[in-house]
Amino acid sequence: MHSTAHPQFVAADMTGGIGLKSGHYEDVLRLYAENTQPEGLWFEVHTENYFVSGGPRLDYLQAFRELAPITFHGVGASLGGEALPNKEHLKQVRDLVKRFEPTLVSEHAVWSQAGNHYFADLLPLPRTQQYLTQLINGIDAYQSGIGRTILIENPTNYLEFKSDMDEPEFLVEAALKTGAEILLDVNNLYLTSQNCGIDAIDYINRIPKDLIGEIHIAGFSLDPSLGKQLLIDSHDEKVSNDVWNLLEATLNRFGQTPVLLERDGNIPPLIELLQERNRAHQLLQATQPEQLNRRIA
Repeated sequence: MHSTAHPQFVAADMTGGIGLKSGHYEDVLRLYAENTQPEGLWFEVHTENYFVSGGPRLDYLQAFRELAPITFHGVGASLGGEALPNKEHLKQVRDLVKRFEPTLVSEHAVWSQAGNHYFADLLPLPRTQQYLTQLINGIDAYQSGIGRTILIENPTNYLEFKSDMDEPEFLVEAALKTGAEILLDVNNLYLTSQNCGIDAIDYINRIPKDLIGEIHIAGFSLDPSLGKQLLIDSHDEKVSNDVWNLLEATLNRFGQTPVLLERDGNIPPLIELLQERNRAHQLLQATQPEQLNRRIA
């Protein structure tokens, strides 16, 4: 699969990134106008938020695209569903990819559609051969439909399905069969380890070093009824110390890989978000040269 990433920016330019929120648009532009942006800063956008035919949202995105690396992160393809990704959905993604040439494109290794019913959640797949085949077919269709190789993200698990394989094996096989890379969400992995009792370090050690192209971190919340017995992937708090520690272990395994700080609720002022992002940048800067593994887009 060919790449049409913006030639001005490559993955080597990217250290710590943040999700681009409309409430921060003007603050981000001011940051660059004053030349006070942090080193290695990049921005992720949720692809579906830009499924519009025109208007200020796309104008802002064009402006940001000329300033810094931009990545597209999809949430609506249902890659592991019984049906292949919707063709109209793929056309809209392809049009955006062609126009804005994001440095990276990613989606979730989940399902969120059954028949004509769509679910406002990213639901994990049973890890059986049947669902692996569905996921592989979905990834192939998505990549062919948009003309780009993508990264697939591990989900948060709240309970264990009866499965034929564990999650690292499942994701690695899907990536190898499709040419995709893996977006390792460290927060999702930490929550899965706590909710389902798996070993997070063993998980990352099971993934080949050359398959990881991006990393996510985020905050989580406790279930209102069960408390610490069930951790929720809410993206509305600061990153916990446990997740920072797991990120450090992840970077020690995979080397300098772009790290994205997600924040989708209780969004603080841009300056506070950047301060938290800077911790990821510092961890990346401390990664030893012999550990370098980041692919160049």
